[in-house]
Amino acid sequence: MRYKNLLDLHTHTDNSFDGHHSAVFLCETAVARHLRAVAFTDHVEMDFYREQSFDRTAKQSYFEIVKARSAFRGKLVVCAGVELGQPTYNLPEAEALVQQYSYDVVVGSIHNLRGKKDFWFLPREEYENGGADALLREYFGELLLLAQWGKFDVLAHLTYPLRYIVGEHGIPVELARYAGQIDAVLEAAVRNKLALEINVSGLRQKLGQTMPGEELVRRFRALGGERITVGSDAHYAEDLGAGLEQGMDLALRCGFTHMTLYQRRESIPIEIL
Repeated sequence: MRYKNLLDLHTHTDNSFDGHHSAVFLCETAVARHLRAVAFTDHVEMDFYREQSFDRTAKQSYFEIVKARSAFRGKLVVCAGVELGQPTYNLPEAEALVQQYSYDVVVGSIHNLRGKKDFWFLPREEYENGGADALLREYFGELLLLAQWGKFDVLAHLTYPLRYIVGEHGIPVELARYAGQIDAVLEAAVRNKLALEINVSGLRQKLGQTMPGEELVRRFRALGGERITVGSDAHYAEDLGAGLEQGMDLALRCGFTHMTLYQRRESIPIEIL
């Protein structure tokens, strides 16, 4: 093992609608795999917060994480987190939620456009004949609003739609077409002192690369980005910690010397090597 400090700051327990294992079992797995820290960031989709009972999800998730943190004290740093999906679609309740619980880390993400399903569920026809271009332009526009709001800690999987457009449907995308929009997002993230996540789940999926890829991580650094995290985005225990070392390799290549750990919403730099 090359790295002594393995931090997985984006994982999901069975409190997420798509998670499969308990916080305690995931902690056992993390200890067995020599992780120093793990953050449980269960999905709370703010555009369906009440409609699909994500308020209950948030409560149950936080309760289970706190129990696991107590049980593994001294063995593993367990961070109480949440992945806020589409918080800018429901700002009042998003802001109330992050005040309600004593989170260590809040991850912000966009999984779907307004009035549309998650990119995961969109049929191929929506991406064909210029559809992907229109969707990506709207996506990066929403991501900019998210980064400008900035009341969270980590900007998750910047190129999330590529997991489906490129990975699942094989439709090529030239990210250079969106360079201006992406720069605006990264600049807002820098201004608001957000960490950029290197989401390594794409390495074990059809996409075959991190989200974002190396070029955009380098761009974030060039624009003044100082905080970086790596997340497996694991929904199964078998994927916990998977790809962390590749993500840390990438961070080093892009000029980062430290990862960022969060405790009580405060950033703590942790040396990569």
